[in-house]
Amino acid sequence: MNYLYFLYTEILAKYNIPKLFGEITFYIIPFCVLAVALLIIVLILVLAERKLLGWFTQRKGPNRVGWWGILQTLADALKLLLKENITPSKADRFLFNLAPILVFVPAMTLLGIIPYSAEFTFVNTSSNIILYLLLAAFPIVSIFLGGWASNNKYSLIGAVRSIAQVLSYELPISFVVIGIVTLASSMNLTEITLSQYTKYGILGWYIFPCILGFIIMFLCILAELNRCPFDLPEAESELICGYNTEYSGMRFAIFYLTEYALLFGNALFLSVLFLGGYLSPFGAYLSHIFFGETAFANILVYFEQVFWLIFKASLIIFVVIWIRATLPRLASFDMLKFSWAVLLPLSIINLLFMVIFKYITGGAV
Repeated sequence: MNYLYFLYTEILAKYNIPKLFGEITFYIIPFCVLAVALLIIVLILVLAERKLLGWFTQRKGPNRVGWWGILQTLADALKLLLKENITPSKADRFLFNLAPILVFVPAMTLLGIIPYSAEFTFVNTSSNIILYLLLAAFPIVSIFLGGWASNNKYSLIGAVRSIAQVLSYELPISFVVIGIVTLASSMNLTEITLSQYTKYGILGWYIFPCILGFIIMFLCILAELNRCPFDLPEAESELICGYNTEYSGMRFAIFYLTEYALLFGNALFLSVLFLGGYLSPFGAYLSHIFFGETAFANILVYFEQVFWLIFKASLIIFVVIWIRATLPRLASFDMLKFSWAVLLPLSIINLLFMVIFKYITGGAV
């Protein structure tokens, strides 16, 4: 971000705007950009999921509001904004209203940790991978608060299921992440991305030596996101939507928004760890191939890096939606047993393989 910071302050200096103003607003602008981008991305994801589910199940999907149904999600968002926010009479009002805020803020923050390109990296600490894992797991506290404060047995059961689910699937994620940290010799997401760079492009990605870890982490993220076949905390047929049963209007929309924000964020996270992040699959960027080492190409390459990262995340999201249309829901006991009896031992074996692979290759991947 240093290049963008100096460029921004130089532009302000030309118009005699104090440097202090630039230092303050420079960190506000990325947050505003992320907030707007997140809203647009969620609208696109909801529409894409409905269209894909319609395609998978041989139905039409949204096709009435706007051309090709493209305005359907916007219409649904306006409907939720205009609906009344109802608070149950016997609910804990403070916690009931606090839960949607606490679930949204971490989801919004973790999107700022992902390195979108060599310059578009908002939080670039030496161990930001740990910060990401903490923020990704934090919404579970808010889900429990929302379920418990609702004073509804269905909501409470959904919240308890969510806690059991996250606790079960966090351990395999941790072991897989340790394996990636071992390969990259770093806990910084930008350095993990760059450690996958080779002139052979896709062959340097960690998904090849760590394919088992990728599968384990993909399944664990499905569980943490309450996606099929692990959607027991919401289970409409049993719990009438689970932990957010009593929420309506904008507060329900915030839970819904957070679910898709976490889906997008975790897809980006998987892309960084296993698919080279913003690196080109060809080993060289198309901007440099077509325009050479010109100033225009050097600027265009940053946007190309963002494109590659989002493209890889989109492929992961496509598979997530595909699984939702294909697999039935697991029973609660089977879901927990699958994590403790299958994924956890496999994640430990995967870590052992990564240590051996690192030793054999001498650090060269």
